[in-house]
Amino acid sequence: MSDTVSPQPSLSEASTIELAQALLERLSITDRDWHRLKSNRKARAIEQSAVALVYLLKGNSEEALPRLQQAVGWLDRSISAPPCPTHGNRG
Repeated sequence: MSDTVSPQPSLSEASTIELAQALLERLSITDRDWHRLKSNRKARAIEQSAVALVYLLKGNSEEALPRLQQAVGWLDRSISAPPCPTHGNRG
């Protein structure tokens, strides 16, 4: 039995969309990190920008635009974190 590991494709071999999707996966806020990062403006803007990039690369500007607008909203403080999806609205 061999202990060889199958080689990972190099970055230069990956398509632009594959790279953008990998970046989105890395930058997405997971359920585990939601409470900690839900109000982190930088993290939220980065995540939304990465989503927009994937949509743009796939030729779907209609889906990219609202994500870019959300990214700007996080940066210019015109939007705030919604309530936690697992706790619902309390009020």
